[in-house]
Amino acid sequence: MPLLLLLSVFVISTCGLVYELIAGTLASYLLGDSVTQFSTIIGVYLFSMGIGAYLSKFVQRNFLSLFIKVELLIGLLGGSSAAFLFYFFAKVYSFRILLYVLVLLIGTLVGLEIPLLMRILKDEFEFKDLVSKVFSFDYVGALIASLLFPLVLVPHLGLIRSSFLFGILNVLIALMTLFYFQQKNQKITLLKTSAFLVLLFLVFGFVCSEKILTLAENGFYTEPVIYAVSTPYQRIALTRNQEELRLYLNGHLQFSSRDEYRYHEALVFPGLLGLKEVKKVLVLGGGDGMALREIFKVASVESVTLVDLDQQMTHLFQGNEILNKLNAHSFSNPKVKVINADAFLWLKENQEQFDFAVVDFPDPTNYSLGKLYSLSFYKELYRSLAPSAGAVIQSTSPYFARESFWCVAHTLEAAQFSTQSYHLYVPSFGEWGYTLALKNKDVYEKPKIFPEHLKFLNSESLVQMFQFAPDMSEVPGEINQLNNQYLVRTYEREWAKYSWN
Repeated sequence: MPLLLLLSVFVISTCGLVYELIAGTLASYLLGDSVTQFSTIIGVYLFSMGIGAYLSKFVQRNFLSLFIKVELLIGLLGGSSAAFLFYFFAKVYSFRILLYVLVLLIGTLVGLEIPLLMRILKDEFEFKDLVSKVFSFDYVGALIASLLFPLVLVPHLGLIRSSFLFGILNVLIALMTLFYFQQKNQKITLLKTSAFLVLLFLVFGFVCSEKILTLAENGFYTEPVIYAVSTPYQRIALTRNQEELRLYLNGHLQFSSRDEYRYHEALVFPGLLGLKEVKKVLVLGGGDGMALREIFKVASVESVTLVDLDQQMTHLFQGNEILNKLNAHSFSNPKVKVINADAFLWLKENQEQFDFAVVDFPDPTNYSLGKLYSLSFYKELYRSLAPSAGAVIQSTSPYFARESFWCVAHTLEAAQFSTQSYHLYVPSFGEWGYTLALKNKDVYEKPKIFPEHLKFLNSESLVQMFQFAPDMSEVPGEINQLNNQYLVRTYEREWAKYSWN
């Protein structure tokens, strides 16, 4: 049995690190992914573990009973932490305070675990063997957790179900310890009852985790959620009311059916129509098919290659009739070829050259997205375009994130593109911007003729789009490189001014 208790060190170590990773991931998901988020979560968690280890010295008796209670509390708090944080994100004034208080509590309890277990096992092993065995199992558990979390837990279970699962494991450790030492514990009935109640709560949470997430998401959004799914890459949510359908990726609005035509007409036509006889088009991102819909309004286009990471995203917008209507069944057009791959890696391997590229990625809210706005990426994009070709890049808001917006242009220029920036007002987003990147600026001429039945774009509105008021005009700044991710840090700093969490 001592060996079995040592194996429990492995389990509780794995659980403890998983709770830390869940907190860091949630902070990044809800507050913006950055070194700051993960660094502060890890720092607070380790600090609180130190507090727990220090407090253990004041425990003089009842080690076994306290250990079991600590396991139950960790299982309860850690197991329900993801669901709790998701649910209260949109309901509290300062989410950060709630987040760090919870991290502090869980970390303190985790810090108590190993010292208490070592004192329980001190009569079973010599001290030197006890220390080496306990910490060996502890570190192996940490390794397993660090591998399981990104490869299995997040893509296949999601954060809420993962936290409930590891909460269940903590309670099972408590029950195992309880039954092994039941003769030494006078309060076994109360502890058994408490353990089974906590276990029942966590199993219920695990089974109902998708419903809990949907309930939490209904608090995020002002409209009812009609579809939501967690993919290995992102959380996709569709909301709908009587007037509009909205798409959210990881909680960030991607389009509203009420005004997305403004965004997509402005994204595609200023560049595509300003170049002569564009035949081969590359779309990076754009898995909703809206950009495709606009591209196919240009008769000269013979083929479109669309590269989007998330297969579930492109399948959703191919297979749902409501969404098909929005993108005019663009995925059914025989001219389109869909490739589900990481655009950064795909572009490095690509040997084709295209006449025009539409780069429609989500905003650089994290480092995985930030690499798609980097100098390295834009150099590969430059290589993949024909000598007289160009590209358009979604570049966030020149008003809300002015420095970030111009950073995109500066980075493209460092990749040898000539750039022209423009913007427009999209009611769902506010002022939004794009960067036109040309390999040869002399072959480009602002279009004067547009496809029929466009709802927004014409010659007059196009002229206004290339004019910037003083509060959106160009500002100096660094270029975005893989080794500094300047854009992600800048973007987070600028948008933080508009967040109350």
